[in-house]
Amino acid sequence: MKEDIIKRFTTYVKVDTQSNEDSETTPSTPGQLELANLLVDELKEIGMEEVTIDANGYVFATLPSNTDKEVPTIGFLAHVDTATDFTGKNVNPQLIENFDGNDIVLNKELNVVLSGKEFPELPSYKGHTLITTDGTTLLGADNKAGIAEIMTAMDYLIKHPEIKHGKIRVAFTPDEEIGRGPHKFDVESFNADFAYTVDGGPLGELQYESFNAAAAKVSFKGNSVHPGTAKNKMVNAGKMAAEFVSKFPEQESPEQTEGYEGFYHLISINGDVENTRVYYIIRDFDRESFESKKATLTKFVEEMKDKYGEDNVVLEMKDQYYNMREKIEPVMEIVDIAKQAMKNLDIEPVIQPVRGGTDGSQLSYMGLPTPNIFTGGENFHGKFEYISVDNMEKATNVIVEICRLFEAK
Repeated sequence: MKEDIIKRFTTYVKVDTQSNEDSETTPSTPGQLELANLLVDELKEIGMEEVTIDANGYVFATLPSNTDKEVPTIGFLAHVDTATDFTGKNVNPQLIENFDGNDIVLNKELNVVLSGKEFPELPSYKGHTLITTDGTTLLGADNKAGIAEIMTAMDYLIKHPEIKHGKIRVAFTPDEEIGRGPHKFDVESFNADFAYTVDGGPLGELQYESFNAAAAKVSFKGNSVHPGTAKNKMVNAGKMAAEFVSKFPEQESPEQTEGYEGFYHLISINGDVENTRVYYIIRDFDRESFESKKATLTKFVEEMKDKYGEDNVVLEMKDQYYNMREKIEPVMEIVDIAKQAMKNLDIEPVIQPVRGGTDGSQLSYMGLPTPNIFTGGENFHGKFEYISVDNMEKATNVIVEICRLFEAK
């Protein structure tokens, strides 16, 4: 199993599937479709049935039931795209067997070092087989690890028919990293009672709570004049943006929050004297606090409008997804089964909220309750990303055990 996981994962990460928020197509980038088609071929090769890919790059497949029992149809999902935060082009995964627990030189020429001082969990992986970046790209474990684990689990179940299970559905989806993963997901066609995203981080993560989420774009219109004759004429949109950003409480930023604390996150500032755009995301687990944060941002925009003119400050804000807990709590047995699967494999479940979003956040509100389970990865979305193959194998076994437990109950 371990060799299969390594082969699959290192193949998938070499396909550039970074999504693009500015694209209006689905998937938003051609690399996602390239990987999706590769997965279609592989699903057929291992013996999955009803393998389909639609015009938007959504891949569905079925492992038929091998039991006479009435068993709910369960699904497992992972997304093919990688994050926009750091380049995912020309990923060159590095395999480190029997990790010695010391700092890892990812790139000697660029002096990029994965350090136990900066990332204190690193030494705990001593003895594991790790896969890292080469220090110039992200790795793509988010979420190609999930794809490799689901694929390997299905392959294992097909090769071990003595493990009884109900009907299992698999989906590989595009554009999760830009919040669009479920937008064209056909829940009715997928036809599962429950599902799990395999999109978590370290060993044991089991999540059924997510942020409430909104995105806000604020555009500032200035007046560019030659700086030599600018007195009483120039209005600097860049300075307007800086003034706006300064209004937000520093203690409510990602770098100052943890656990159930929400935040405002400045994603980017782009522009010049004439036009500058600021992009924020708002996150909070509590719906009332979430609405309060949106109201505060709107108030800051109104203050800027009062100062600089109604037409010179424009807000575009929209909700992205909501806390999936509301939709999962009525069917908590799906969380309980995942928890039991981990305990059966001597894995301590780590129940914690997703400080981010998964496709399950939106799918749960679309009628498909979908908690999230771990992949084994660390430091997603950057050059220090790495994953333990040992824990990928454990995630694969959890998927198999979940399938078995649904049939056994």
